[in-house]
Amino acid sequence: MAIKVKVCGMKYPDNITAVASLGIDYMGFIFYDQSKRYVGESASVFIKQLEHPSKVGVFVNASLSEILVKIAEFQLNVIQLHGNESVEFCVELKEKSGVTVIKAFGIDQDFDWAQLNPYAEVIDYFLFDTKSSSHGGTGIQFDWSLLDQYKLTNPYFLSGGLDPENIKTALERNDPRLYALDLNSKFEVEPGLKDIELLSHSINTIKK
Repeated sequence: MAIKVKVCGMKYPDNITAVASLGIDYMGFIFYDQSKRYVGESASVFIKQLEHPSKVGVFVNASLSEILVKIAEFQLNVIQLHGNESVEFCVELKEKSGVTVIKAFGIDQDFDWAQLNPYAEVIDYFLFDTKSSSHGGTGIQFDWSLLDQYKLTNPYFLSGGLDPENIKTALERNDPRLYALDLNSKFEVEPGLKDIELLSHSINTIKK
């Protein structure tokens, strides 16, 4: 199965249009106001009208009501939870919204893989990112050999420091559970503004 591509941290309408034209599968919009890639409200009408790719709303410890409002306002297809959201929260979100749910976890040498087990039955995908206090967007790669400790069957998105050089290494892991690569800070001119040429080349590498 071909690896999917997610480009995250989008903010600007013209840039969104250009990235969408590259044939990606998911586009991420960050609704965490501490992020340099916080989408805010300015592009809500534009994003709502965007039909492709699938629109992912990224949240960090937001309330259920806030997420439900954003799903309606931006016509989000997928919700990515990047905080300490509980299993019960994920269940309620799916029941009330019907959207696809990605639960993100920050990975380091001390990560307890057993904490994933209760989520396995209630979410659609995991996302593995580099552990940080900023909940992602660091541009730093974690030690991918740690993924050897992942024993569940749930497919996952790989995030954290992916760049044009290490994408091939990620693909060479040849893990059937690796569902998508999440491209962000290493493909930017500035936070939230993606380098189209750089992205295009790397997407071709992934898709070929």
